Amino acid sequence: MLLTVQVAVLPHNGTPIIVGMADDSPEPALFVDLDGTLLRTDMLWESFSSAMRFSPMGAVRGVAQLADGRAALKQSLAQASSIDAAMLPYRVAFLEWIKEEAARGRRVFLATGTDEVLAEKIADYLKFFSGIIASDGENNRKGKSKLEAIRELIGTERFDYCGNGRDDLPIFAEARRSIVVAAPSDVLRAAQTLGNVDRVFVDHKDMAAWLRAIRPYQWLKNLLMFVPLLTAFKLYDLHSLHLAAYGFIAFCMAASGGYLVNDILDLQVDRRHPRKRLRPLANGDISIGAALFAAFLLVIAALSLAAYVSPDLVLWMLVYLACTFSYSLRLKRTALFDIAMLAMLYTCRVLAGGAAIGVKVSFWLLAFSAFLFFSLALVKRCGELVALRDRQEDTAGGRAYRVQDLAVLQPLGIATTVCSVLVFALFVSSPETISRYPSPALLWLSIAALMLWLARIWLVANRGDMHDDPLIFAISNRVSLALLSLMLLGFTAAATLP
Repeated sequence: MLLTVQVAVLPHNGTPIIVGMADDSPEPALFVDLDGTLLRTDMLWESFSSAMRFSPMGAVRGVAQLADGRAALKQSLAQASSIDAAMLPYRVAFLEWIKEEAARGRRVFLATGTDEVLAEKIADYLKFFSGIIASDGENNRKGKSKLEAIRELIGTERFDYCGNGRDDLPIFAEARRSIVVAAPSDVLRAAQTLGNVDRVFVDHKDMAAWLRAIRPYQWLKNLLMFVPLLTAFKLYDLHSLHLAAYGFIAFCMAASGGYLVNDILDLQVDRRHPRKRLRPLANGDISIGAALFAAFLLVIAALSLAAYVSPDLVLWMLVYLACTFSYSLRLKRTALFDIAMLAMLYTCRVLAGGAAIGVKVSFWLLAFSAFLFFSLALVKRCGELVALRDRQEDTAGGRAYRVQDLAVLQPLGIATTVCSVLVFALFVSSPETISRYPSPALLWLSIAALMLWLARIWLVANRGDMHDDPLIFAISNRVSLALLSLMLLGFTAAATLP
């Protein structure tokens, strides 16, 4: 008589513990792999990213455990992480099929190389697994080791297996039937040569996911690097324009690398957000390991190009990258310091633009940038809090603000907005400006457009109509684009018309 195992967990000595027996099962046991099969992600990378977010030193200690083997690494990272099984990206169609098999009374086991701490969390959430085979700190249940654990559990009984990787091929060879899930083409071909493939679940890769992940629309922020070129009247200097353009490209690559790292660290929080949960990394469209490698390549390419332009540009890029990483790792969850860091990241682009062409950024430009970008960073936070207020929530995951903080943040943002406009007005009235601009009075057109633009942004944010990123609003709203164009027109006219 075939016995159904209700609970099966592998302890540290690697011997299965079997608890509870039930009636005969009409079909052989079904063993289901986790990483890349049931999930669109890998739990080793998930635990690493979570540990980096919630316990950076725990992540470092976890990586150090690699000296004792991959099973020890997995166990240490699992203990340092904080993962919500309900928020993980499951393969919906495959998951529904497994549920149907379990509903018919079939024994379904989770058989994974993931550490048992995380495997138990997922099994407890899904509630239909009869038992678990998982890594335990000493045994890394991958490939042949997993097959040995299956045989220890069910003896010589037949079984079916669901997997997706090359490590699963030895198990496919022993299984009665193989269910191949989202496997690479070479693994699928190898499995099919065994002659026992029963089902194939295909995962259509969306290459556009990479384009969404690196966020090219955010590159518009790097246009700030051309501001020193404009204020120094070097717009028609081809050499300076050449250097600024290369600096712009370098910062675009660095920014995209930073966004990938930010999304890796924010996985748990993004999955709880109504829109951010669709980001490629949060949704499992891109693997964490591939994203980390791409971020590394982007940063190396950015620094190499910056070195070609200017050693000073390399310095400012390193400052930018350090600020980006500290923001993603910790400061974005520290009230007001996150806003100051966002303002710093904007201002850093202006300073980098000056470094690229060898021009010192003026006091006026620095003061204007500091107030303006602090104000825009406050718009971003206030927009998020207004959205929370409209959803009748009090706090946002991963943020250090509450809805009642709007009473402080909105007046602070409007005050810094007024300060930025005032600094611009003082700049227009200064003797230095009057001597350098052919028609400085035309700059008042830019001041008026700037004041209207900022006032409108705050009005929209207060109404709850602001996008998560004010930049999206700025480039997609027709009134906003008109006012930005008017600002540029006033500046250009003042610099060129007699």
